Amino acid sequence: MMQDKEPSICEENVYNELFRKYYEPVTKYIYYKCGNLHQAEDIVQNVFIKIWKLCATIMYSKAKSYIYSASKHSFLNEVAHEKVVLKHKKTIEESTDYESPDFLIEIDEFRMKLKEAINTLNPKEKEVFLLSRVEDKTYKEIAEITGLTVKAIERRMSKALRELREMLGAHIKV
Repeated sequence: MMQDKEPSICEENVYNELFRKYYEPVTKYIYYKCGNLHQAEDIVQNVFIKIWKLCATIMYSKAKSYIYSASKHSFLNEVAHEKVVLKHKKTIEESTDYESPDFLIEIDEFRMKLKEAINTLNPKEKEVFLLSRVEDKTYKEIAEITGLTVKAIERRMSKALRELREMLGAHIKV
């Protein structure tokens, strides 16, 4: 008895079919997260390049999930990088205010602790936190993006804030 074998993503026609089927919906999904069509297109194009390079290791039946997950992960990495760039820029601006070097060191140390604390959050809470606090999305917008209810978003945000307060100290306003 012979089992049906999954198509190989390494075959150009199979790869092209995946691209035609998922490029647009995944690009829209990432666009809804970032609000920048150019950025969303770049992210999804890079994921498809990665898929072509790793085609032998990705099962056809798992391709859709891989495309969405890799795109979301790439987006979150870009958000984290943008935060670091913005914080660095802000530190430079603050240093022109002639703050004491000790104060600037404390600010940098806190930013590092905050970044580390955010990175230790559960991915679900981290996503909601970054969409809310970095992307300035409302809970309703986040619910639409993630396909969850507003109540679920509120619970995730509450949990994220509670965990950050525990890690950073109750006196910190997150």
